[in-house]
Amino acid sequence: MTQEYLIALGSNLGSSAGDPAQTVRAALDAMPAKGITPLRVSRLYATPCFPAGSGPDYVNACCAARFDLDRTEIATFLHKLHEIEADFGRARLQRWGSRTLDLDLLAVGDTVLPDPETYDTWQRLTPREQTCQTPDQLILPHPRLQDRAFVLVPLLDVAPTWQHPVLRQSTAGLCAALPDHLRAEPVAL
Repeated sequence: MTQEYLIALGSNLGSSAGDPAQTVRAALDAMPAKGITPLRVSRLYATPCFPAGSGPDYVNACCAARFDLDRTEIATFLHKLHEIEADFGRARLQRWGSRTLDLDLLAVGDTVLPDPETYDTWQRLTPREQTCQTPDQLILPHPRLQDRAFVLVPLLDVAPTWQHPVLRQSTAGLCAALPDHLRAEPVAL
């Protein structure tokens, strides 16, 4: 069975493709040339910059995609996402800084990487620890996705029944668990 790759897209600076919304749309259009086939794409959402005050507001979206290579090639998939980011002028200068394009691999089916223990360590970091620690390997599912309305609200458009393999909740359940004020932040464009 083919696993779907769940991807979060965001931009708050725009790029040579245009403003942030045009950049997100152009990034989706660029995926097939890298072997990535978007299957379902969310609406675009205006979202406050995260963390608050760190730059202009974002345009965010999510997509469920297929990758032409085998499921075991997750590192290759991530490399392809980074290539697309670079094509749109992304420079990795600051953690959680403003960016032309951000493509985050959120999840691949029920895969937990690199292992449940390492995932648990990164998922339990305090907000302060999150700002100064960066993993040296891919952690899946994304260890913060359950905390972020700017991810969960668009993800609800494309994968409402996806089950988080560690938290054992659906996207819909994770989104419903967010405080009302956070769930209301993303506004469909």
